[in-house]
Amino acid sequence: MASTYLDSIIAWHRARAQRDARSWRERLETVKYSGPSLYESLRSLDSPYVAVIAEIKRRSPSKGWLGEHLDPAELAHAYAKGGARALSVLTDVPHFAGSMNDLREARAAVSLPILRKDFTVSENDVIDCAEMGASAVLLIVAALEVEELRRFMEVATAIGLDALVEVHDDREATIALDLGARIIGVNQRDLHTFEVKPDNAARVIASLPHDVVTVAESGMSSRGDVETAGAAGFDAVLVGESFVRASDPSSTVELFATVKRVGRD
Repeated sequence: MASTYLDSIIAWHRARAQRDARSWRERLETVKYSGPSLYESLRSLDSPYVAVIAEIKRRSPSKGWLGEHLDPAELAHAYAKGGARALSVLTDVPHFAGSMNDLREARAAVSLPILRKDFTVSENDVIDCAEMGASAVLLIVAALEVEELRRFMEVATAIGLDALVEVHDDREATIALDLGARIIGVNQRDLHTFEVKPDNAARVIASLPHDVVTVAESGMSSRGDVETAGAAGFDAVLVGESFVRASDPSSTVELFATVKRVGRD
């Protein structure tokens, strides 16, 4: 199978993880998370609207700088004011110019649950999430072996974190379900063509159990895109570029966060 843009990024992170001499088993005994739950926030059954996860993202490997000099705390406040149900913060340094400090500053600014958006390839990466104040870890099925995915989910559960398990197709969704994923993000962007395929994403979530929170990722550039996701039955959307580039992030979040949610049959 042809390599994807994800492959080189994951290779870099695996090399980084191999240099990490910390004992994750020792850390497992002392690092715990006890803050707001991403699952509970996105699951809110009393809300008629699609939940918005608003992302703090400085740059994109494909589009370059989006907000080189953004203030994480200021942006977090704006997102919360606009009605975001949760935040996502990029902490990957070489590819997205993020940092752990960006997440720590966002955590200090608001009480919303926060997803650490990074490329998790080790148990220490999972534990780092809790240590910096994140509520959830991102686990990408396409980047991990099934046994790795299982271990990382077990570590997350042990320290009180939620896991957003990202899939691209039905096969990956089945893997996520078999391992007990409660939050499944469907990345609408094809790993090989970069094309956004909302029809494929809608098909992936159609067979998921109703107690699984579903998140549409990639391609959310307008209220209409959120309406499409909501009509397909997604519980939440993850949006980055549109909010970071907006002249009024708070109002833009509010526009997206007032789209009605349609339950799955």
